[in-house]
Amino acid sequence: MGQEARCTVHFGDQIADGKALLETDKLFFRSESLRLGITFKEMRSVVARDGELHIELDGGAAVFALGPQSEKWAQKILHPKSLLDKLGMKPGMRVSILGVEDREFIAALRERTDQISFDEPRLGGDAIFIAVEAPEDLERLAELKAAIKPGGAIWAVFRKGRKDFNENDVLRGGIAAGLVDVKVVRFSDTHTASKFVIRKAER
Repeated sequence: MGQEARCTVHFGDQIADGKALLETDKLFFRSESLRLGITFKEMRSVVARDGELHIELDGGAAVFALGPQSEKWAQKILHPKSLLDKLGMKPGMRVSILGVEDREFIAALRERTDQISFDEPRLGGDAIFIAVEAPEDLERLAELKAAIKPGGAIWAVFRKGRKDFNENDVLRGGIAAGLVDVKVVRFSDTHTASKFVIRKAER
């Protein structure tokens, strides 16, 4: 979902080698001696310079030696894409919402398109968002495949952090329905969304 890189970080008096992960609204760093989790809101300034990403915080500065990626990461932090942009939602799209009750997402979607249906999938639609909480919910994917247009998408929205039903289960369910997984997006603090499309040979 996010951008990952091995790098060296200078933070205060500490220097550590580890892995940096850039998510939708937060930058993580993990090593044996140092762990950081910095939200975009905490960042007072963000500058890419000489292969380093310089982040000013209230408690000091963190410098990530990312090399050529530093400029790209700086732009992602300074100009983050909205959730709808990451989901590929364009004005006027025909969208079906099945069981997804995220009010913030639905409100934002209403501002982008008035072609939204609930409870039943709209035939020939551009996208379907379906809440999946158990293996039996994945059985609907085969049915929904017939409801989207050839270039459309089905987004399976599921809760993060569960061991009994996770991303691997959702992936297997999509494949069993004859779909191809092409993208995973952080949907909210609690949920993830996996994008499935119809195989090119079947379009």
